[in-house]
Amino acid sequence: MQLYNTLSAKERAVLIEEAGKQRLTLSFYQYAHIGNPELFRNYLFIAWNELDVLGRIYVAHEGINGQLSVPAENFDALKTHIDSIDFLEDVRLNIAVEQDNMSFLKLKVKVRTKIVADGLNDETFDVTNKGVHLKALEFNKLLEDPNTICVDMRNHYESEIGHFEGAITPDVDTFRDSLDIIEEDLKDHKEDKNLLMYCTGGIRCEKASAYYKHKGFKNVFQLEGGIIEYVRQVKSENLENKFIGKNFVFDHRRGERISDDVIAQCHQCGQACDTHVNCENEACHLLFIQCESCRDNMQGCCSTECQEIFNLPFEEQKALRKGTHNSNKIFKKGRSEVLKYKK
Repeated sequence: MQLYNTLSAKERAVLIEEAGKQRLTLSFYQYAHIGNPELFRNYLFIAWNELDVLGRIYVAHEGINGQLSVPAENFDALKTHIDSIDFLEDVRLNIAVEQDNMSFLKLKVKVRTKIVADGLNDETFDVTNKGVHLKALEFNKLLEDPNTICVDMRNHYESEIGHFEGAITPDVDTFRDSLDIIEEDLKDHKEDKNLLMYCTGGIRCEKASAYYKHKGFKNVFQLEGGIIEYVRQVKSENLENKFIGKNFVFDHRRGERISDDVIAQCHQCGQACDTHVNCENEACHLLFIQCESCRDNMQGCCSTECQEIFNLPFEEQKALRKGTHNSNKIFKKGRSEVLKYKK
């Protein structure tokens, strides 16, 4: 019984290209009570591997979070299988704004303590007691209300390249960092303001909405389906788009263009740019914003030090990495001191 990948990412990419078939990139989540996450994980891997599903899926006692890619011809079969699972029947599937056959190259179904790390150890907190869900038109109306405080529940490197007009964008590295900061900043408005939240696909602001209700906020709202679903509704219903810039996504694309506005800058030269890359030095792999000119000059590296390592023979690079872990800079996403124009 196969419960793991047998092909490398490079081998999978070749097969996808040779197949010449369109793939769909999509995401979904559901908070639920899963008794045996490990058994459920194995069940999903076996079923979805048969459908040539690729992606990153997290399963925990509190629910499931998935970002994945599937051949377009297998989409209906995948939807049928998902609907056959009681707590996932009719779950919303967010189809990506921009499609890329190479968005995912492996199927990874992993068991986690939580599907969204929050750092909370409060048994009285009920993650299913969520706030009011709003569709795009309702979101736009509440966003214009002067009695509304809109908060971006994503991290700094996501909101840096795109966000809603007038939104508060906390300068945080992780979701767990934002919970206490926002509560402290808005503690005087628990009853007199509308707390309106959004994130990429809805999973983080849904947990946040339940958390802030738990903390005494009275008027808590969230964008249903996140930015991805918002954009779909804006296009299909010909609504005003209030999102400026790019939507950061967690696959090989790294971003979807939502508006023509470029609100970020190259972290190396300061030129207007909103293209995220990973440093070509595998021992660094830092995520940062780099324009084409700097990419050519720096060979895709974040610093001259990394560029020097990148130009060493592969075996020498491998030897330098041996016995060491990747730098913590990877998890600071754009925080490295070598980046002159970082946010």
